[in-house]
Amino acid sequence: MDLIDTHLHLIDRSVTGHAWTHRVPPLQRDFPLEEALDLYGGRVRGAIFMEVAALDWKAESRWVASLIREGRLLGQIANCRPETDEGFEAWLEEGRDLGVVGWRRILHEDVAEDVSLHEGFRANVRRIGRAGYPFDINVLGRTLHLARDLARACPDMTFVLDHCGTPDIAGGQWNIWAEGLREVAACPNVNVKLSGISAYAAPGTASLESLRPWIDHVVETFTPARMVWGSDWPVANLGLGMEGWLSVTRAVLGDLSANEQEMIGYRNAERLYSVALPAA
Repeated sequence: MDLIDTHLHLIDRSVTGHAWTHRVPPLQRDFPLEEALDLYGGRVRGAIFMEVAALDWKAESRWVASLIREGRLLGQIANCRPETDEGFEAWLEEGRDLGVVGWRRILHEDVAEDVSLHEGFRANVRRIGRAGYPFDINVLGRTLHLARDLARACPDMTFVLDHCGTPDIAGGQWNIWAEGLREVAACPNVNVKLSGISAYAAPGTASLESLRPWIDHVVETFTPARMVWGSDWPVANLGLGMEGWLSVTRAVLGDLSANEQEMIGYRNAERLYSVALPAA
């Protein structure tokens, strides 16, 4: 089963500080690419870096660009700030030289949750689409309506919903997430990322059995044709870790056809992020 990791975080504190990781004790160290590759154990064929909302996010992207030029990463999904016009176009243009294959702005951390409702934000997201990039949406399970509304406001571009829509598994908030996910999936320009959810279960409770209903709902609502896979490492360490998440992935995808496994494993990632599965 070939996999492209579309959501790999890396942290090097000698390069730049990182925002939300300071609040999570297990993440308060460096997480280098070499460690991730070792954990892959040859089971993941290639990876796309996902921005970590660094305090100096431009320095982060420029650092990651060096890893891409060395052929160690397939590309990066870089941080951007659509809420402001200042320097936005110039940053998009620089991204072409940094191996950027997509852009993201987390919508529930250091910015107002409703920022995506503003027309200025949406206009800049449309700029991303016109430049040929997808935009990763990161919202909470209770604010999936914001992802729905952004997708409807930008019908001519492509979105990827991170972390299965971030369900509150520990809180048992199934209904608001499940219905919200259906509404987002009704937008044909949105895809979903099978990633992250083991960290949303109560500590010590994540397992194939406990996560399976949530994953099955994602597969049912989006279908394999609109899904990609991501490790969300090292945040995954708050749940099952890389090894456990790879085991769950293989169990879940193993129930699908070979074609469906390939779509989720790497072919949709190739299409959405314009990358290619490395040769074996």
